[in-house]
Order: sequence, then structure tokens, then C-alpha cells
Amino acid sequence: MRVLVAYSSKYGATRGIADRIGDRLRDAGHEVDVERCDAVEFPEGFDAFVVGSAAYMSNWRKEARKFVRRNRELLGERPTWLFSSGPLGTARVDKDGNDVLVAARPKQFDEYEDELHPRGTMVFFGALEPDKLRGPHKMLHWMPENDALPTGDFRDWDAIDAWGEQVAAELATTPA
Repeated sequence: MRVLVAYSSKYGATRGIADRIGDRLRDAGHEVDVERCDAVEFPEGFDAFVVGSAAYMSNWRKEARKFVRRNRELLGERPTWLFSSGPLGTARVDKDGNDVLVAARPKQFDEYEDELHPRGTMVFFGALEPDKLRGPHKMLHWMPENDALPTGDFRDWDAIDAWGEQVAAELATTPA
């Protein structure tokens, strides 16, 4: 199958996740393109889609939302999976005992459910490298005792690989 992994990434962490998912799909024998959502020119040439974005304040980035809006019908007709990245840190639960990955689920997952019927959704931990920050984000990082923005790479590559392999296995049983 020809698969598009389309992503929107502000500082590169989500791109790294998209690339890794693309690698797992290629390992399973699929033809894969990994492209920024705003660079995709001919989505109708793909048999299946994996679409992902960094999430900020429970929302996907604008480029990913636009990609889905423009291609809503096509994505609804073909096998589609959605992923998001964003939570930072190593804690799996917050101070109130809530799963941080569930809490970080972007609202777009629910909004797209009825139209796209995604075969799966996943939220992954992200990464934050202070030297890549720009504008207001850089200023936020400079604030004293800023625990809201832990720095480092918190992506769980084993979880990303496992999900990519699961998507590949599902594609293997999907008629072209």
C-alpha cells in the first residue's frame, strides 16, 4: 500500500515521530511518504493515511487541522490513523492521578471521529529543546522556576515503534 504520513511540527519532535512511524511502515513493506501537512500536493495518490500533529492547549496545530479540512472526504474513505505529541516530562500521571496521555488527547480526535472514522488514535510524549525555542516560547522558558516546560526528549520510541507496527499489521489485512 502507498501510505502518507502527514505531520505538523513546530520544533521537530513530531516530525521525528512521523519519520519513525514511516520507518516501521516501510519495514513492513509499504511504500511511504512522510511530508509536512502544508506540503502535501496530491493526497489522492495514497491508499492510507497517518496524520499527526503537536498539540498545544488541547489543539492540533493549524496546518494539521487545515489538512484534515481540505481532505476530509478522502480521509473518511480510506484507512486513516491519527496521532499527537505534546506531553513533556516522565510522569505518567499528574498530581491528581490522571493519565497525562489521556489528558493531552487533542479535541480534534473527537471532532474527526464521525467523519474520518480513524482506525486508531494515539498520543505520544514529546520533546523540548530550549535552544530551538523562538519568540514567546523562549521567554516562557526563561521564567524562573518554570516547571510547566520540562526540557529534554521524552518520546517513548518503543511505544512509537509498537504503534507503527500495529498500523502496518492492520494495513497488511486491508484490501488495496
